Amino acid sequence: MGAIIEAQELVKVFPGGIRAVDGVSFQVEEGEIFGFLGPNGAGKSTTIAMLTTLRRPTGGTARIAGLDVVRDADKVRRVIGNVSQDLAVDDDLTGYENLKLQAGFYRLPRREAEERIEEVLAMVGLTERARDLVETYSGGMRKRLDIACGLLHRPRVLFLDEPTLGLDIQTRREIWDYIRRLREEVGMTIFLTTHYMEEADSLCDRIAIIDRGKIVAIGTPEELKGRVGQEVLEFEFSSGTDEAVAAAVARIKNIPNVREVRRGSGNGYVATVVQGAQVVPALFEAIAGLEVKVGSVSLKRATLDDVFLYYTGRKIREEEGGEGAMRTRMIMRRVRGR
Repeated sequence: MGAIIEAQELVKVFPGGIRAVDGVSFQVEEGEIFGFLGPNGAGKSTTIAMLTTLRRPTGGTARIAGLDVVRDADKVRRVIGNVSQDLAVDDDLTGYENLKLQAGFYRLPRREAEERIEEVLAMVGLTERARDLVETYSGGMRKRLDIACGLLHRPRVLFLDEPTLGLDIQTRREIWDYIRRLREEVGMTIFLTTHYMEEADSLCDRIAIIDRGKIVAIGTPEELKGRVGQEVLEFEFSSGTDEAVAAAVARIKNIPNVREVRRGSGNGYVATVVQGAQVVPALFEAIAGLEVKVGSVSLKRATLDDVFLYYTGRKIREEEGGEGAMRTRMIMRRVRGR
C-alpha cells in the first residue's frame, strides 16, 4: 500500500547543543502496527513530537500521508490521532460529554458528530456507560475512552504513547484487542510506544529501537530476535580488577559458538550464542587462572527484552503500580488543575 509515515534524517537540537534526535530515518507502511521503543531520554518522545507537529525539526523532513509536518502542519493534524501517556479525559464529564467536547474541537456537524460518537463508543465497548461520569470508570475504561477521543475524527494514523501503562494484565490484553480491531476493521495505521516487551511482540508488525537519538535496529520482532541469536547468555562478574575483567571478556569472545559480547548494566555482559549448553562450561574454562569471579550466569532463548538490552545496554523499565498508580496520577492531575 505504500508508506504513510516517512522520516528522513530527522534532527532536533535543543538549546545548549543537546542533540536529542540525530538523523533518524524510517518508513511506516499504511495499515501497519509499528512499535517505537527506546530508553528514557533516547529521543523517542521528541521524534513523536515532531511527527505529530508538536515540535519543529531542526533538520531533516517528515511526511504523514504525503503531507509535510512543517509546511502542512494543520492538514497533518486532521489525518492523525494522538493519544498520549497522560489521560486527557475529564473526570467531571460523562463519557458522552467528553466525546461531544472532542467533536467540537474538530467542528464536526451535529448529526455527523452523533453518528461518530455512537460508532466509537461501540468500538471501545462503552455504549452502556456513556452517560456515566468518567470518575466512576476503571482505569481500563478511561484509557478506552481516551482512545475513542483520538478516533472520533477518523484519523488515518493513530499515535499511541504507552497505551496500557499502569494497567493490569487482563485490562492490557483488552486494549490489545481494540488496537488489533482498529487495524483489521478500519485499516488504520498504528504508531505505538510501549515499555512492555510482550505487548510489542504481540502487536507490532515491525519495531524500531532508538537509542541516544539514533535508530539502532529496525525489523519484525522475529527478525530482531534472530539477529541477536537463538540464545542469550548473561553473566556478571562479582570481583576482579578492570584489567582482569577485560582479559576475561576477551577470552570469552574467542569461545566457539559465541557470536558477540556486549556490555550490559552494572558489571553484567550479554553474549549471543549458539549451543549455549556447551558455552557455559567453556566460559569457566576460558577464564580459569584469571583473578576474576563470575557471580551469576543465565542462559535463555532470545526475547525482545534481550534485543533491547543487546542494542542499548539497558533493560527497559516497566512502571510499577497498576490501576492504583493510574488513579493516583489522575488525582494529582486534577489537583494541579484547581
